[in-house]
Amino acid sequence: MELLRTTDMCVTFGGVQAVDNVDFAVDEGKIVGLIGPNGAGKTTFIDGITGFVPTTGSINFQGREISHLPAHRRSQRGLGRTWQSLELFEDLNVTENLRVAAEQQSTTGFLADLIIPQRRRSHTDVDFALDVLGIRDLARLMPTEISQGQRKLVSAARALAARPKLLCMDEPAAGLDTTESQELGRRMRRIVDAGITIFLVDHDMGLVLEVCDSIYVIEFGATIAQGTPAEVKRDPMVIAAYLGSTETPGR
Repeated sequence: MELLRTTDMCVTFGGVQAVDNVDFAVDEGKIVGLIGPNGAGKTTFIDGITGFVPTTGSINFQGREISHLPAHRRSQRGLGRTWQSLELFEDLNVTENLRVAAEQQSTTGFLADLIIPQRRRSHTDVDFALDVLGIRDLARLMPTEISQGQRKLVSAARALAARPKLLCMDEPAAGLDTTESQELGRRMRRIVDAGITIFLVDHDMGLVLEVCDSIYVIEFGATIAQGTPAEVKRDPMVIAAYLGSTETPGR
């Protein structure tokens, strides 16, 4: 089943077309990748989908048009994301960082917090995120006490704690070594097995080619190729614009 589709989606900054009439689709239960050179518009595309920059064209999520909705409303409908800058709360431990994301605030909840500030809350979503990513052993640690690779997993877990239908992951492998990147790929498959679809943007071609079911390639904001990993890595336009070789890229 199709979960997300953009049609003729554009993002314009002044006279610059950062995303240029991109048609894009993500099917439920898949990992779909987006690659391209630096400055191609990949992060801007995620920003547009999730409501952080204005767009034109159509964005359809779970069968409904969402391009008119603000970012928080899209999140409430199940569209989650991670960020290149992790921005964990350094004064909160891992569990507390996840609880912040898991809290679905409402008027009723706000009033309850005023009346009963110490009221008990369910930790089900936090437990779910810790278990899916296999990081329960980090639960009581502070962000300053864990490695960069672990911080990346905590960032992903924080997004998972909100129980999105689709998780947009922006450069999750940046700064990771080969072993950490491979482990991230395994954890991403666990996320999909848990019922959450993934849209992945990353420069780690080993990771992208290994975990993605399909890949889109953009250059200067426009789509130049799409297909399976095997098809994309053989595409002459992709080789010229990005890969630079007909060999499968190493990590």
